[in-house]
Parts: sequence; C-alpha cells; structure tokens
Amino acid sequence: MPYEPDDYLSRHFQTSGIDLASKVDELVALSTPGSSVNLALYREMLITVIRMAQADRNRWDAKIMLQTLREMEHAFSTLEQFKRRRKVTVFGSARTPVDHSIYALARELGATLARYDLMVVTGAGGGIMAAAHEGAGLENSLGFNITLPFEQGANATVEGSGNLLSFHFFFLRKLFFVKEADALVLCPGGFGTLDEALEVLTLIQTGKSPLVPVVLLDEPGGSFWQDALAFIHKQLEGNGYILPSDMKLIRLVHSAEEAAEEIAQFYSNFHSSRWLKDRFVIRMNHTLSEAALAQLHEDFTDLCKSDGFQQQALFDAERDEPELSHLTRLAFMFNGRDHGRLRELLDTINRPQNWA
Repeated sequence: MPYEPDDYLSRHFQTSGIDLASKVDELVALSTPGSSVNLALYREMLITVIRMAQADRNRWDAKIMLQTLREMEHAFSTLEQFKRRRKVTVFGSARTPVDHSIYALARELGATLARYDLMVVTGAGGGIMAAAHEGAGLENSLGFNITLPFEQGANATVEGSGNLLSFHFFFLRKLFFVKEADALVLCPGGFGTLDEALEVLTLIQTGKSPLVPVVLLDEPGGSFWQDALAFIHKQLEGNGYILPSDMKLIRLVHSAEEAAEEIAQFYSNFHSSRWLKDRFVIRMNHTLSEAALAQLHEDFTDLCKSDGFQQQALFDAERDEPELSHLTRLAFMFNGRDHGRLRELLDTINRPQNWA
C-alpha cells in the first residue's frame, strides 16, 4: 500500500517549544538531491530518530535501532548493483551431505537458474545453500550470511566476495530473503526450511509480500513435500483454516528444469505489480486481447470490489519508475484478500493465446 505520512510527528515538534522541524527540513534539503521523490520519506525517518532521542530510551533500544538502520542501508547499497537482475531465493537443509542426491539436485538447480539468467540467493552456508551456489557460480550467486558469536563461515563460492552480505539480526536477513526474491525454491530441510516456507506463504497470502512463484522441489519419487502438502490439504484446507485457492500459491516439481520453467512462465507476461491507493496495478510485457479482457471480467469478477478490469498505459502516479513506462497496465479494485485467485489471474494473462 502507498506510504502515508504520520502528521503526529510534525505536530509533536510544533508543541515542543523547539523548532526542530525547520532544522530537519534544512538537513534534508542539504543532503538529498533536489529531484528526489523521497524527500518526505527521509524527513519522516529523521523525525523518527529525533523522537527517540528526545525520549532518550535505554541504550539497548538505541543500539537495536542503530544496528538496524546501518545494516539496511549497507544492504540497499550493496544490492543496488544487482537490481536489474531477477533473483531466486533457495532454501533447504544446511545438513545435506555432498554425496546426497538432493545435493546434486540443488547444484543442478543453481546451474539451471543461471542458464535462465536468474541469480541464486541463499543463506551462504553449507548443504543445499552451498550446492545451489556451486551450480550457479559466483557471478550468479548472492549470499546473505548471519553473524554468530561462534565461527560462521560462508560457503566457498561466495566467501570473501562482494556478493556476500552479513547480517547481525535474523529478522533483517529474512526481510531481504523475501524482498529480493522474484521467486522462491524450497528443497527438503528441517525446522528452518519449514519456517521459511510457511512464513513466505503467510506473507503472500495476506498481501504483505508481492506475489511470486513458490516452488517446492524434491527428487523424483521423493515424498518430503508431497507428505507436507497432504497434511496442509487435510488439516488446513479441510478445516477451513485456509482458502482452497490458497493452494494455488504453491507448485511442486521434481526437476531443476521444471523449477526454472515454472519461474520463467510466471514472468512470460506478468512483469510486476503495485498498489496505487485503492487500485491494484499489474504491469505486463504484452497487451491482452479484447477477448481475453472480456474473459477476465467473466472469470475473475470476484477479485474486484467494483468497476472491473481496465487496460491502459502508464498512470501519472507511476512516473517515479520511468524504466517501466513502456509496459501495459491492467488495473482493478482488488479485494486484497484472495491471493490464490490472484495467482490464477496471473496464470491466465501469462498464456500467449491471450495476448493481442
């Protein structure tokens, strides 16, 4: 959803007897390019820090905030060089031995994703993470390591390179795993892998994270994810804890090529999405035919709160992303609830027979 400033922060300074607001405006003007569309955001960030300084909270709170801001700024700066490339976050057990068939599958996955010009993001450790990076090679690998009080080395592919980021906080590391992901592939693993799988699905299901492919990868004949899906079908879907359409958010495959093809298919027409106030905008590589647009009105009217689907060029509010100005837009008043059905809509617009 679009950013809305918190006017309370400004009112706080107006009643404090100190004209800090004008000093913040001066600092922002001095430090920010005049053409920046983010001036108001930087101003609110500074005001938030000043509020904390005025309250003079305990040292631990201040250190958490400082470390968080430092890590985020460093990560944003480092990842800027890779922003034009699509990335796939790969999860799986760090305990998978090198001679295991799943290790070989993860290595093949990394090589296949690289062949599709996709970068491989992992936690930079051993097991599945090492295998995926090994297959992808350094040029196509990003590692998000975690700093621990005991020795925590990165795998050989990314260790000591500019493609490795180290995080102090687990929550920030998890944020970037999802933020940078244009797709996620989950191999068999332990508590951590299951945690990542369910967290990602929760974020997508609730609209807190953009809809991306979530691919479950197992070896041919393997039952790890099949058994997990059986439990989800029986206990979660069967008891009404999730919508039946939520299962559309997950795809099970049994080869590296299938995983890569699933991701490539997802982006064959769909490019990206964005909220513009109460309107949901899908950016597409290809314009839909009139027949396809009419079919959307017939098959997916349940996703619209009103007005149906409109296909058009760039919205004025999107001019902060000029590199996407050439894409066709499909806009509608999305109910914001049924993201499994939204995935079905994206599958429909990705079919070549529906393009003009």
